[in-house]
Amino acid sequence: MKILLVEPGKEPALKEIDGSLKSMQEIVGGTIQAIYLFEESVALICNDEGKLLGLPLNRGLRDEEGRIYDIVAGTFFLCGAPEDSDSFGSLTDGAMQAFKQRFAVPELFLNIDGTLVCLLST
Repeated sequence: MKILLVEPGKEPALKEIDGSLKSMQEIVGGTIQAIYLFEESVALICNDEGKLLGLPLNRGLRDEEGRIYDIVAGTFFLCGAPEDSDSFGSLTDGAMQAFKQRFAVPELFLNIDGTLVCLLST
């Protein structure tokens, strides 16, 4: 299964995994949570308890205006989520490129006087 791996502080990378629950849990470092945020048939798979465990903040999730409404903590990956199946699959080449670009720049999050600030790293 071809996935796009997104680690804190790093550029996204193409990775192949066997698609087992164990392989997915190893990537995110614990129990998985699938989030369906996109119009495309794509799932974002992250650690279900990433924020509670204090995993490093990784990437912001943005609304249509580009405002951050949530932040994914810890390593996550994107994979295909076929509509006619209850399992995950490979990302299409088009989705791979689109999401690689969308999450290309690592982000750094700072808490300044109770306000969360996002800096893009280079």
